[in-house]
Amino acid sequence: MIRLPARPADGGVPRSATVLELLFDIVYVFALARLAGRIADDLTIVRHTLLSEAGQTILFFVAMWMIWSINAVTSSIYDPRSPTIQVELVATMFGTLILAVSLPQAFGERGVIFAVTYVLLQVLRPLHLALALRGGGGTAWRAPVRVLCWHTVSGTFWLTGAAGAGVTRGVLWTIAVGIEVLGMLTAWAVPRLGSNRRKYEDLVYHHLAERYNQFFMIALAEVVLETGAAVSFPGLSVDRTIVLVAAFLTVVAYWRIYFYHRTWGRSEHQSGTGPAMRLTDRSNFSLLLIVGGVICSAVGFGQIVRDADPPIDWALVVVIFGGPALFLIGRAFLERELYSIRRSMALYVGLLALGVAAPITLRFPPMVAAVAVAAVMVGVALFDELHRHSGREGNPTL
Repeated sequence: MIRLPARPADGGVPRSATVLELLFDIVYVFALARLAGRIADDLTIVRHTLLSEAGQTILFFVAMWMIWSINAVTSSIYDPRSPTIQVELVATMFGTLILAVSLPQAFGERGVIFAVTYVLLQVLRPLHLALALRGGGGTAWRAPVRVLCWHTVSGTFWLTGAAGAGVTRGVLWTIAVGIEVLGMLTAWAVPRLGSNRRKYEDLVYHHLAERYNQFFMIALAEVVLETGAAVSFPGLSVDRTIVLVAAFLTVVAYWRIYFYHRTWGRSEHQSGTGPAMRLTDRSNFSLLLIVGGVICSAVGFGQIVRDADPPIDWALVVVIFGGPALFLIGRAFLERELYSIRRSMALYVGLLALGVAAPITLRFPPMVAAVAVAAVMVGVALFDELHRHSGREGNPTL
């Protein structure tokens, strides 16, 4: 039987992520690398198919994100050290590996494998949790049953789409992902069963924040891995060294902008119905944009290293500048209700600077775009530091 939620002082959900959860997040490095690979491939194909290919990549990214996000919330409500949650973590890890391997050909010959694996993960996980909670009595089992209802509906579109091909598969899978996103937005509301909105009151804020921070750092490492791998094969040159330095400065700026902010008071940290509720409802989509932006940056810097000579085209400009833009939008949205307006203004100024610089770099070699992105992001980080009111140093939590 699963151990029900309890406060840290009572030996319930730990404040920090467990070792198994860290292993789970590390598995996503492989999945992120596959997604980054799809974006890189999109930049090398004929331009009239680029938008459809990019749409497929976004669809897979949101689907993979749904798996991770639901897992993070579940392990922040129920004790991740309990056998029930550990079984779910291990099973989801294995399923994620299968999904990552299937990603490159998910719209081709591996579509059935991808869809079946995805549906099994999203259906069996809440079913397993509901059965475990049912054995403990009470009505706690209703929370995973609501999630199960939504994924049962979306699963029919996943499987039907896998049986089709081309545009049909894309349309049906997009509907499936849309159903799941709508379910999350409505807190998995089901007629006569209610919604999971009250269940979020049991969420341990510190634990979920730790998972978010952990996943962000893993995504950030992808920028270093992608750029470093691109540099290592041909070796260093003046242009490649400049791009490598620009990528490094951008990574440092991402870290600084993400982690350093005004800290909340003690009462806000411990409240279950305040920040924790907003964290569950809103920040999962904010972190979706943040991580998506980081992955685009990894691909953009890697592509510039591989081909630093002119000319640069609009697709690469969109990726290299769109990554930081998504990051800033996600970060601004995350703190819109919780932090000072001065902090957000720095992010909006950075967005404006990216929009102005992007079209100008079309006239210069790709290296200039990398330098421009690094300059803007470092500028945002410095501006934020000069106007930051928090006296706490180190790495504050989310």
